Amino acid sequence: MLQDLSHMDRITQLQDEIQRILVIMSSSIAYLTTRSTFLQVSEEIPITKQRNPDKFDPPEVFEANKRELVDDLIMKAKQIEVLIQSLPAPEPEEQRAKRLQELENEMTTANQEYTQAVERAKNLHGQFSELLRTMLDTADIEASLLSKQRST
Repeated sequence: MLQDLSHMDRITQLQDEIQRILVIMSSSIAYLTTRSTFLQVSEEIPITKQRNPDKFDPPEVFEANKRELVDDLIMKAKQIEVLIQSLPAPEPEEQRAKRLQELENEMTTANQEYTQAVERAKNLHGQFSELLRTMLDTADIEASLLSKQRST
C-alpha cells in the first residue's frame, strides 16, 4: 500500500510537471507573438502592418529570449522524462485481472457484511422498540392501578 502511495506521488508530480510545461509553452507562444516584429518572408508578400518599436524586442534580445524559452522547455521535458522513467512498469494483464477479481471479491464480502449489519441493526431496533413499548405499557397499567387504589 505504501508503495502504491509512492507511485501516486510520482503520478501527481508528473501531472504537475505537465501542467508547468503547458504553462511554459503557452507563455512562450504569447511572448513570441506579442514581442516580435513583422518580417517579410517573401518578395511576393508585402508587409502590411508595422508595430511600434516599444511593442517588440530588438533582434538580439528576442533571439536570446527565444533560446531561454527553448532551454526552459527542454529542461522541463527532461524532468518529465525522468518522472516517467521512475514510474513502475505496468503489471501484466493477467496479474491486473487477478488483482481486480480479488478486489471485487473483497467488495462483495464487505457488501454482504454491511447488509447483514444493517439487518441486525433493524432487528435490534425492532426488539428495542417492542421492549420499550412493553415497558411503557406496563408502567401505564401500574400507574393506572395505583391511582385506582389511591382513589378507593
